Amino acid sequence: MAITSANQLELLQTAEAVAREKQIDPILVVEAMEESLARAAKSRYGSEMDIRVHIDRKTGKATFTRVRTVVAEDEIENYQAEFTVEQASEYMDAPEIGQEFIEEVPPVEMGRIAAQSAKQVILQKVREAERDKQYEDFKDRAGTIINAQVKREEYGNVIVDVGTGEAILRRNEKIGRESYRPNDRIRCYIKEVRREQRGPQIFLSRTDPQFMAELFKMEVPEIYENIIEIKSVARDPGSRAKIAVISYDGSIDPVGACVGMRGSRVQAVVNELQGEKIDIIPWNEDMPTFLVNALQPAEVSKVVFDEDAERIEVVVPEEQLSLAIGRRGQNVRLASQLTGLDIDILTEEEESKRRQAEFELRTGLFIEALDLDEFFAQLLVSEGFTTLEEVAYVEVEELLVIDGVDADTASELQARARDVIEAKNAKAMENARALGVEDSLVAFEGLTPQMIEALANDGVKTLEDFATCADWELAGGWTVVDGERSKDDGSLEPFEVTLEDAQNMIMTARVMLGWVDPEELVSEADEVEATEEQEA
Repeated sequence: MAITSANQLELLQTAEAVAREKQIDPILVVEAMEESLARAAKSRYGSEMDIRVHIDRKTGKATFTRVRTVVAEDEIENYQAEFTVEQASEYMDAPEIGQEFIEEVPPVEMGRIAAQSAKQVILQKVREAERDKQYEDFKDRAGTIINAQVKREEYGNVIVDVGTGEAILRRNEKIGRESYRPNDRIRCYIKEVRREQRGPQIFLSRTDPQFMAELFKMEVPEIYENIIEIKSVARDPGSRAKIAVISYDGSIDPVGACVGMRGSRVQAVVNELQGEKIDIIPWNEDMPTFLVNALQPAEVSKVVFDEDAERIEVVVPEEQLSLAIGRRGQNVRLASQLTGLDIDILTEEEESKRRQAEFELRTGLFIEALDLDEFFAQLLVSEGFTTLEEVAYVEVEELLVIDGVDADTASELQARARDVIEAKNAKAMENARALGVEDSLVAFEGLTPQMIEALANDGVKTLEDFATCADWELAGGWTVVDGERSKDDGSLEPFEVTLEDAQNMIMTARVMLGWVDPEELVSEADEVEATEEQEA
């Protein structure tokens, strides 16, 4: 086809029709046409030439031009698109490097192959424009619910029509064994929107915990109006779920509002989630109280909360054990997800046996280390003493409250404890020196000989080694892999060093080595404090 013989307005009319059908900017379609015509012209004039095409936005006239750029003589790489200052002087007055010489060339006759190529370029550009528009339309809708129509199912994944394109509901994001037929209406949670070169770029979910939260927001006006807040959600999709709610209006019961009259509100959510049973739990700032609520319907006898380890022990009567754990551990697993804590469930008998074992272990420590009789050692443990350090460095008055302990006995106890600790420290330092620990680490304030020995056993022998450690390598921590939390042991964890302690020690070592400017630390701390005050 020849551009000159075609109705020039037809190009603009085609561009407008395509843009209207695809709901994209007509300018993008015209630019795609310009690129396709330029590609066709290059196949006629030579691929090395810089051929450009401009379509007049009013008349539709296509102008073909050849562009050559002025470059230094030793920088010429493409003789068809570049020329020197001397060569350019034949066509230009006082040419300078970087200038472009533009000359019009005759339009080309488009053969069948060139026309097909041009068509492919236009289609590709239109698809890219469609995808960009879809991304812009949906990028701010992640985290919301969408109603869509099923188009087809591919290998268990459901492809749905979202109006301006397609979205995908992966097989692992479906509830149980859900199956859909073409044209079925489906309600999904927009989990993620990201740019992709090919295929859908909107990823949906029906198993995400936030899907249930958004459904409650649609069914419960108080949640939509922020009178009631959903604090956390845990789901075993298609089977059971727990949702924690709190009311900021004392006259409104958050659980009752979510249940609705005769259960109408919660039932609407249950029906959408294929019969998933939902426990609605009142949220509480006091974590042990919240956990007791989260383990419903099981009854809890006692809760022991370890804030540093983010672990919690729950003691239940023997007959409540299976109910607290749930079928295949479902109840305790959901309660753990809801609270964000690791939960250990013990029966009253198991807890009693464990406490007795701990009591005997500590009693044995005092008998052996302090050369005490069993009765006296048991007295110490009963009063809450657990380590030799507590006995050695506690205020004397705390020992005097024990029956049968006078000032002389207390002094003798503390002297024995200190002698044992000093002997252990000397042995630990000897072992550390044998492992190659350097003076720079020994002199670091805050590290005991036993801590230094533990570090040396893990290969930390200099202040430089210590400064390169991560906080969790010292204090221990938790890693989540495939949804399961696993424990990372820290070198100084047995000495009850917290993550905050570890961070401070590591930063102090870096300052001592000159790796960090202390003034910068102060300014960063001030910035963080200012940000927190603004947020408050």
